[in-house]
Amino acid sequence: MTPRNVAFTAVDHQILNSYKATLDGLAAYLGDGYEIVLHSLHDLDHSVIKIINGHYTGRREGFPITDLALSMLAKIEEQPDANCITYFNRNQKGEPLKSATIVIRNSHHKAIGLLCINFYMNTSVFQFLQSMTPPAARLQEPMVEESYVENVDALIAQAVAEAASKVHSDSAISNANKNKEIISILHQKGIFNLKDAVVKVSHCMGISKNTIYMHVRNLNHE
Repeated sequence: MTPRNVAFTAVDHQILNSYKATLDGLAAYLGDGYEIVLHSLHDLDHSVIKIINGHYTGRREGFPITDLALSMLAKIEEQPDANCITYFNRNQKGEPLKSATIVIRNSHHKAIGLLCINFYMNTSVFQFLQSMTPPAARLQEPMVEESYVENVDALIAQAVAEAASKVHSDSAISNANKNKEIISILHQKGIFNLKDAVVKVSHCMGISKNTIYMHVRNLNHE
């Protein structure tokens, strides 16, 4: 069992605090049917350092860790390679929850916190689907596309091809400015943050590295 009031370093606190933004992202993605809790093992009497949708279990920041959370942590720690466990339980009202407890560790593999996710299983199908469906006002917006490729070379080649297609189909862009516009699109997408991107883009576009460096410098100073 993890001891009470685990000794923490400043880095341990920083690691846990960095997870607070993760909770916001999960809540925005998963919707209102989930309670998401961040526990610090530094002080088990006041372990909850962030909670979203705490009304499902009646908790708020500053609440203590639960006996079940400690039990789940103990089970995970019994398995050397395990970092999470999923299970079904009930809140104080007897309402069913599907839960996951995920251990947060520092660089020394010491458990310093828990990320707990509880799905309120009485959430209506309508409410659940509503959270997974774009609002009516956004249905007319183009869907965001994401590239899933096996390596960086393929990612860069695809990005160049897409940017070139967009630029060459725009008659308002003069031939003299087409390369500049392609590089601008790639710059906006962050392609030049990738290793050796300038060399690889120059190869794809058939232009010199110096030309790309010049355009990127100008874009960085705009």
